[in-house]
Amino acid sequence: MDKNRRGFLGSVGRVTIGATASVAGLSASEDAQAARQPVKGAEGKHWGMVVDLRKCIGCQACTVACVMENDVPEDAFRTHVSVYEVVKDRRDPAMVMLPRLCNHCDNPPCVPVCPVEATFKVEGSGEVLVDADRCVGCAYCVQACPYDARFINHETQTADKCTFCFHRTQAGLLPACVETCVGGARNFGDLDDPESEVSQMLAKHEVSVLRPEMHTNPNVYYIGLDDVLNGRVAGEAAYRPPLTTEAQGHAGEDA
Repeated sequence: MDKNRRGFLGSVGRVTIGATASVAGLSASEDAQAARQPVKGAEGKHWGMVVDLRKCIGCQACTVACVMENDVPEDAFRTHVSVYEVVKDRRDPAMVMLPRLCNHCDNPPCVPVCPVEATFKVEGSGEVLVDADRCVGCAYCVQACPYDARFINHETQTADKCTFCFHRTQAGLLPACVETCVGGARNFGDLDDPESEVSQMLAKHEVSVLRPEMHTNPNVYYIGLDDVLNGRVAGEAAYRPPLTTEAQGHAGEDA
C-alpha cells in the first residue's frame, strides 16, 4: 500500500485543491461546473483501479472507509466486498471475495440515458460523476448500469455512486478505499503511464473485468477473478437484508 501511495503521489505532480467532499452528488453548482471542465493537475491522466483478489481478505475496511469519507447513507454502499461460498469439483467450500464499485467505464451506459445530463464523464481523468443539482432521481442510470453500482440516495433523492474519491484525487490523495486496504488488494493510478503501479500490474498479470460482454470498457480490473464470479454483480449498491436467516446471494452461493 505504501508503494502504491508513493507511486500515485509521484504521478499526480502538482494538483489543485478545489473539489469538495460533496462530489457524488456534486451538490454545489460551482463544484459541478468545475468537475465538467478538464481536470487541473490531471492532464494526460487516465485513472483506473486494479484489484488483486489474491490479497483481499474480505475485512470490509474499504467499505467502512468509503461510508465515512463520503457520508453514504445507511443500507447503501458505493463500494462493497461481496463474499461468496464457492464449491468446485465436490471439494470443500471456499470463501471468495469480490470487491465491487463503479467501473468508471470509457463507454458508460449510464451517461446517455440521463434525461437531464446529470451523469457525465470528467474530461481528462475519466471519472463518471453525478451532478446532484441536475439529477431528478428518475433512476434511469441505476437501471442502465450493468454493474449494479448505482443507487438512489434516500436522503438526497438523487443518484449516488463511487466517484473514485474525486475530491481526494484532486488534492493528491488516494481514494479512501485504496488508502485503507489492509492487504494492498486495491491499487489506483494512471493507466496511461507505463511506469505507474497499475500499468505494471496490468502488464505482468492476466486480468479480467466484470461483464465483458457489455463492451463498456471498464477501468476497474481484477487479478485472480474466478470465472464463476464474472456475472455476480447484483444486489450490493442498495442492499436490503433479507427477512429470513437463510444465506442467499450476499452471504454465500454455490457455483
